[in-house]
Amino acid sequence: MLKRIVVVLLAIINTCLIANAQNQTINPKLLSGQWNAHWITCPDVPARAYGVYHFRKTINLTTKPDKFIVHVSADNRYRLFVNGTSVCFGPARGDLYNWFYETIDLAPYLQAGKNTIAAQVWNMAEHAAVAQVSNQTAFMLQGDDKAQETINTDKTWKVIKDDAYEPCSLDNGARLWAYMVIGPGDHVKANAYPWGWEQAGYNDESWKNATGIAQPVNAGYGTDNMWSLAPRTIPLMEETLQRIPSIRRVTGMDIQVTSLDSAHPLTIPANKTVSILFDQGVNTVAYPELVVSGGKAAAVKLTYAEAMFKDRKKGNRNDIDGREIMGNYDIFEPDGGEKRLFRPLWFRTFRYLQLDITTGDQPLVINDFYGKYTGYPFEQKAVFKSNDASLQDIWNVGWRTARLCAGENYFDCPYYEQLQYEGDTRIQSLISLYVTGDDRLMRKAINDFYKSRVPEGLTQGRYPSNRLQVIPPFSLYWVSMLYDYWMHRQDEAFLQQYLMAAAGVLDWYEKNIDKSKNMLGPMKWWGFVDWNTKFPNGVPDGATDGNSSVITLQYVYTLQQAAALFAHFGKQNEAAHYEALAKQLSKGTYLQCFDKSKGLMANTPAKGSFSQHASILAVLTQCVEKNEMQPVMKKILSDNSLSQATFYYRFYLTLALKKAGMADMYYSQLKPWRDMLAMGLTTFAENPEPTRSDCHAWSSSPNYDFLATICGIMPESAGFKTIRIEPHPGELKEIYGSMPHPSGSVEVSLQRKGENGLQGTVTLPAGTSGKFVWNNKEVALKSGKQQIEF
Repeated sequence: MLKRIVVVLLAIINTCLIANAQNQTINPKLLSGQWNAHWITCPDVPARAYGVYHFRKTINLTTKPDKFIVHVSADNRYRLFVNGTSVCFGPARGDLYNWFYETIDLAPYLQAGKNTIAAQVWNMAEHAAVAQVSNQTAFMLQGDDKAQETINTDKTWKVIKDDAYEPCSLDNGARLWAYMVIGPGDHVKANAYPWGWEQAGYNDESWKNATGIAQPVNAGYGTDNMWSLAPRTIPLMEETLQRIPSIRRVTGMDIQVTSLDSAHPLTIPANKTVSILFDQGVNTVAYPELVVSGGKAAAVKLTYAEAMFKDRKKGNRNDIDGREIMGNYDIFEPDGGEKRLFRPLWFRTFRYLQLDITTGDQPLVINDFYGKYTGYPFEQKAVFKSNDASLQDIWNVGWRTARLCAGENYFDCPYYEQLQYEGDTRIQSLISLYVTGDDRLMRKAINDFYKSRVPEGLTQGRYPSNRLQVIPPFSLYWVSMLYDYWMHRQDEAFLQQYLMAAAGVLDWYEKNIDKSKNMLGPMKWWGFVDWNTKFPNGVPDGATDGNSSVITLQYVYTLQQAAALFAHFGKQNEAAHYEALAKQLSKGTYLQCFDKSKGLMANTPAKGSFSQHASILAVLTQCVEKNEMQPVMKKILSDNSLSQATFYYRFYLTLALKKAGMADMYYSQLKPWRDMLAMGLTTFAENPEPTRSDCHAWSSSPNYDFLATICGIMPESAGFKTIRIEPHPGELKEIYGSMPHPSGSVEVSLQRKGENGLQGTVTLPAGTSGKFVWNNKEVALKSGKQQIEF
C-alpha cells in the first residue's frame, strides 16, 4: 500500500513539474536570428526514413544549479530525459514555417557532478499521422545563455539508431472500414533495445557522434531554413497516472484477480496463449505502460478500441458478450529481463484494451499495467447544476469528450484522426472559454489556420496537415472564430494581424457570386456542411454546381459578423461593404429559395430538397422576416422529412432557437445526448448510430449551451466588457451556473416562481455591468452580487 502511495505522489510531483516547465522566459537574444546550437541527426541513415534514435550527452556541474533553462525541439517528435527521468515531450505540432520549441528549466532534475541529458527521437516517415508535418530526422537543444550552452547540440552528442522498433498496425483503415490517419503502432523487440540508455551510468562508447545539419533559425530570419523556429505558445501536456480498473474477460487460463497493479502481479505460464480484456470504464487517451519480467520468446499484442464489435457493429458500449475487439495495436516481444517497460511512442485512445499473449518456454510475469493520461492541461472552472440530475451526466460526459479532443491542437477525434478542423474547433474553442477561461489553445488554432492559407485566400479545412484539404465553408468558420474571440476577449493586437486574411476569405466567396440570382454560384473544393444522410459526402445541393441556400446563408452569417468586427477596428468601408453584401445575398436567397407554401427554405432555387440546415441559417441570419422565424423553427423541429442536422449542426439549431426567441425549447432538445448515454457511451459520438468515432468534440456543445443558453450568460459587447444574462430554463425549476470571465467569474442562481416568475441572484465581476432579460423585460446589472425577482 505504501509503495502505491509513493508511486501516486511521484506521479503528481512529476505532473506539477511538467505543468510548470513551460512557464519560463526566453533570453531575448534568442528571439531573433540564428542560434549557436545545431540541428543534429544520426549519421549514415536515410534522412527521411522511418527510424527511432537515442541521443545522449553527459555534462559536469560543480554545483546543483538554481536555474538551467534550455530550448528543445525535434523532427518528428522527441521525449527528453535528465538522469533517467522523463521531463518533457514535444514539439507542439506546427509546420515548417512555425516549428515549435519547448522552453524548460532542467534545474530540478540536475545534480552536482555528472549529469546525462538524453532524448528519444523518432521519425514515422511515410507512416506518420496526417497531422504530422516533417522535413527530416533531427534533434536540437539550445542553452538559454552562456552558462547553459555547454549542453548545446553538436557533434559531441552521441547517437544510436534503435533497431528494436518497426511500425505495425499499418492497415487500420482497411480493417476498420474507416478513415484513420493517426500513425502506426509500435512493434518493439526487447532483445534489440538498449535498456538503460537514458540513465547516467550507461556506457555509450560504441555510439556514434551525431552529425550536424544546420543551425537553428527563428521564423522571420535566415536564407535557407529547414525549420523556422517559433516559441511554444501553449503549456506542456498533462501526464497523470490512470489505473485500469477492471478485467472483463480472460481466455486461455483462469485468474483470480479482477485488475492488475504492482501489488497483484500476474504470471502467464510457459507455452500458453492467453487473452485478457481490460475495461477502463470510460473512454480515455493515455500512454499505456506495461511492465513485465521474464517471458523470453513471448509476444504481447495490445489492441485498443472505443467499443467492442459484433458483425462490425458497436451496440451498447458496455456489452462485451459475443463481441470482439478491433482496432489499432502495438506488439511487444520481451527478452526475459526484469521489469521491462513497454510504452508506445504516441498516446492511444481506448476504453477497451486487450492483451493477447503467447509465451514460449519461459513464464511471463506482468508486474504492472496502467496508463498515463495525457492531453491539454485544461482546468474545469465552470459549474452547472439544476434540479434535473441527468443534466449533470451530460455535462460530465461532454467535458470528458472535450478534454479527450484537446492536445497540442484541438482534435476532431482522438481515435481516428487527431486533426484540427475549423468546423469542430469553433465549437471546441467556445467550450474552452466557457468551462476553463483558458484561451491559449484557441489562439494557437486561430494562428494555425492563418498559416495554412492557400494562394486563393482560403484557409485549409484542417491544419496542421501534411495533406492538402480545402473546405471553403470551414474558412468561414475561421472568420467566425475571430468574431468569437473578439466578443469574449480583449486583445486587439492579436486580432488585427488576421483581418487581412479574413478579408481574403470573404473576397474568395464574393468572386463566386452568381449575380443573376444574388446567390453563390458554382464553387470548387469540398463544400462540406454536415454528415447527414441526405448530403452526399456532407455536401448540400448546389454547393458545387451553384445556388446553395445553405452555403450562401453561411456566407451571409459570416459577413454580418465581419461587418461588426471590421467596424470595431476602424475599417468602415469594408464593414459597410460586408453589411450591404449580406443584405443583397439574404434578399436574393429568400426570393429564390423560400417556399411560402411550405414555410421553409429550400436547399436550391429548384425547391426539390429541403433541410433543417437551410432554414436554421435563414433564421440565424434573419433572412426570413421576424414574424416568420417561429413558424419556420416549429417546422424545423416537427417535419421529419427534412434532411436532419446531426449532433454537430445542432449547435447552430440552438443558436437559431435563441434568435427566434424560442430558446426555452432547448432543454427538450437534449434527447440525442440522452440516447447516447443510454447506449453506454462515456464520450459523445461523431454521428447518430452507426457512428465511426465514439469521441467527437463537436458533440460537446451542451457544455457551452448549459451556460450560454440555459443560464443565458453571453457577452453583450465586445471583449465581454458588458454581460447579458437571458436565461432559458425551459421546464427546469432551478438552475445554477458559474463560469470564468476575463475579470473574474459570472454566477447565476435562479429558481422558477409560479408559471412565469423567476427569482434568485446574479454576480458579475468587478468592473463589469450588464443586463438581465426575462420575458422581454430588462433589468440593469452592476458588478457584485444582486437579487433578481420577476
